This record gives sequence, C-alpha cells and structure tokens, in this order.
Amino acid sequence: MTAAGAAPSVPGWRAALYRAAPALGLFAAARLTGMLVTAVWAWHTGRSPRALLALSWDSDWYLGIAASGYGTTLYWPDGVVQSDLAFFPLYPALVRTVSTALPVADGTAGLLVSWTAAGAAAWGIFLIGERLYGRGVATTLVALWGLLPHSIVLSMAYTEPLLTAFAAWSLYAVLTGRWLWAGALAALAGAARPNGIAVAAAVGAAALYAAYRLWRGERRTDWRLWAGAAVSPVGWVGYVVWVGLRKGDPLGGYFAVQAGWTSRFDFGVGTFGFLRKVLTRPMELGFTMSLLITGVGVVLFALLALERPPLPVLVYTAVLVVIAVGGSGFFESKPRFLLPAFPLLVPVAYALRRARPRAAAVVVTALAGLSFGYGTYLLTLAPMAL
Repeated sequence: MTAAGAAPSVPGWRAALYRAAPALGLFAAARLTGMLVTAVWAWHTGRSPRALLALSWDSDWYLGIAASGYGTTLYWPDGVVQSDLAFFPLYPALVRTVSTALPVADGTAGLLVSWTAAGAAAWGIFLIGERLYGRGVATTLVALWGLLPHSIVLSMAYTEPLLTAFAAWSLYAVLTGRWLWAGALAALAGAARPNGIAVAAAVGAAALYAAYRLWRGERRTDWRLWAGAAVSPVGWVGYVVWVGLRKGDPLGGYFAVQAGWTSRFDFGVGTFGFLRKVLTRPMELGFTMSLLITGVGVVLFALLALERPPLPVLVYTAVLVVIAVGGSGFFESKPRFLLPAFPLLVPVAYALRRARPRAAAVVVTALAGLSFGYGTYLLTLAPMAL
C-alpha cells in the first residue's frame, strides 16, 4: 500500500516511456513527414504509396516467404542464382502471424510489423543514449536516426527496423545486467537478418570481458551472463545450419546461397574495386551516395571509438561496419546495412548538443531535406535496389 499523502509509484517502463516521449515524437514526425513527401510524389507519378512501401525490392521476397514458405529460386542469364533461402525467417513469420490475426493483406501486415519495430527501436536507442550520455544527447540521437538519408527503409516492409529493435533492447539489457534478456533478444536479432550476428558478438564480448575480470580476481560473475552469451547466437547459427542441411552442406550451404546472390565477404576487395569505378566513370546517384555514406560511416566509427563507449556497444557497431565494408555485391545496399549501427550517430549528436542553436537547426533542417528528398528518389526514381 502507498503511504498516506505519498504519490503512487509509477512502473519503471512507464516512466521510461514518459522520458522518451519527446524523442519518440520527433522520430515519428520525421518518418511521417518522409512518408508524406514520398506519397505526394508517388501520387504525382500515378503510383500507389502503399505498394511502394510494402512491395519494393526485398519486400517482395519476404512477403512471398510469409505467404508460401521457402522454395523460390530465380535463375538469371548472367549466372546469378537468387534463392529465397538467403532471407532469414523471423520477419516473414511475424508478417504471417499478423496477417492471420488481423484482416489485412500481407503487405499491410509487413508495414505494421516494420513500423512497430521502428518505434520500439527508437525507444531502445533513447534508453541506451540516456544511460550513457544523458537525455539531451539521447533525444538528438533518436531524431538523427530518423533523418538518415536511407531512413525511408524504416518505413518500408524491410527487416532493418526489426533487427535494430532487438539489437537496441539487447544492448540495453547488457548495460543494465539483464543477461537472459540480452541473450534471448540477441538470438531473435540473429533470426532477423544475416548481420544480426553483431548482437550476439556484443553479448559474447561482455561475457569474455567478465571472464577476464574473473580470472584477475576482480569480481564474481552471474551464471545468467554465461547463459545469455550461450543463447545469443542460436537464432543466427540455427538458420545458417538449417539452410546448410537443406543444401547438403551444413557449414557452407548458406554461404553458397549468398554467393549465388553475388554476396560474399572478401575483406573489402569488392568495395575498393567499386570505389575505383565510382571515381573513374559516371555513376548513378545512388551508387555515389552509397560510397559517400559508407565512407562517412567509417569516419564516424573512428570518432565513436575515441569516445570509448562500453565494449558491447563498440563491438556491435564494429561488426556491422566490418560486414558492410568487407562484403561484396549490391554496393548500393551498404547504407541500408549500416542503418542498425545507430551508435555511429553518437559523435554527431554530441556535436549538435554543443553547437549554437541556430547552427544545429541549420544542420538538422539540411539533413531532413536530404532524408526526405533522397528517400523519395530511392523509392520512386532510382534504378538500383535498396
């Protein structure tokens, strides 16, 4: 019972949501404005905004899996073999669950899943930023994430919002010592996207650091930490092995599927080869922007490392950057692969909080214009895949 005259206690999650409300409002405003700009242009060109958001590029593959399961393979004249086994299963499973529970089509279900995940991700990002850097930086961090040049993806039937949601809450669980939650959420992140393994790497790094401190006799560790670390890669490893068994090669089958899509990890050889092409011949805007955004991401990672964030945050971000830069194929998608790497925005958020209000307003306005205009270009005009 509450003592006489004392205010009733507020549940922790409700208080956290109240603190995050301004940041979530800014994020929602950014994404709704971006979708409105895209919708206006889509209507102007005689296309359906819903179809563009729900059925473009990889969305079609995910919705096909949600409707009929795995089993689709496309063979192209240039030798490219595109199998739907390249796509991880959690997002299609959620889409199917929503479309079964609600009277909506798969495309609408996909958007509902993505929009809900984007909001959950923004809340998790805020909590991490608040815990590490304070409420002001956290609010700016969330707003910046909603205004990235590729942030239109956060409003589409794509998996980046889902991965970021699980990643942010798993990292928050690590930072607050909720190890079983951290491991379970990392496992779900690994079942959402190939680069979801970055979350398991972050949880594993926390466990290794704890083992090091235990060896030095500095502190005792909780068994939950080891359990969380053991569970964290289950989603990613489970799907990779399952695909491998279907292809007759338990360890290499999934990577053969990815190679059929021309996607492989070559330690950056493909990235630097594409860099030479961009610098020596005219290219589509999307390719040039992808190179620029990827380069900025590398610089921001160096600046983040100088801030000395907690080890799990640094490891998570590093793995995402290494995968994006070190992988070949679909160069135009690299900025999308970096969308879950929200800690990269910490140095920018810090700088904006320290800047004069007028200068910060100019930067944010320019970033908003870039985000809304470039997002509309990517979805309605660009000839390359997102």
